[in-house]
Amino acid sequence: MSTSPAITLTRLDVQRLEKLIDSLDDTLPGVVALQAELDRAENVVGHEEVPANVVTMNSRVHCREESSGKDYHLTLVYPKDANADEGKISILAPVGSALLGLQTGQHINWPAPGGKTLKLELLEVKYQPEAAGDFEL
Repeated sequence: MSTSPAITLTRLDVQRLEKLIDSLDDTLPGVVALQAELDRAENVVGHEEVPANVVTMNSRVHCREESSGKDYHLTLVYPKDANADEGKISILAPVGSALLGLQTGQHINWPAPGGKTLKLELLEVKYQPEAAGDFEL
């Protein structure tokens, strides 16, 4: 099994996500995976310090699945805002928690429906709230 890439999170995202985790059943798989991501963050920085190529909450990203070459344009959102038809992926979805904190050029394994695992590369962070000065999203 491959090791997960190093991730960077903002303090504000960590605070908001810990509050979300506290409000949910901590035995749910999405909650367990999210907590694991928060626990393994190597860098937790202020919102003004996060590099613009790091995925934070409400970031819009462009990913490519390695074997098929299929492109995905996703927005990482809180569960209440999730809408798969619009590419808005919940932080509690496996791909959502896996994207959090990634930098452009890093890869993740995405557990897809049907038991397959897809390897996604983060090609671009198209929009990051912190880089745009939108800290209250």
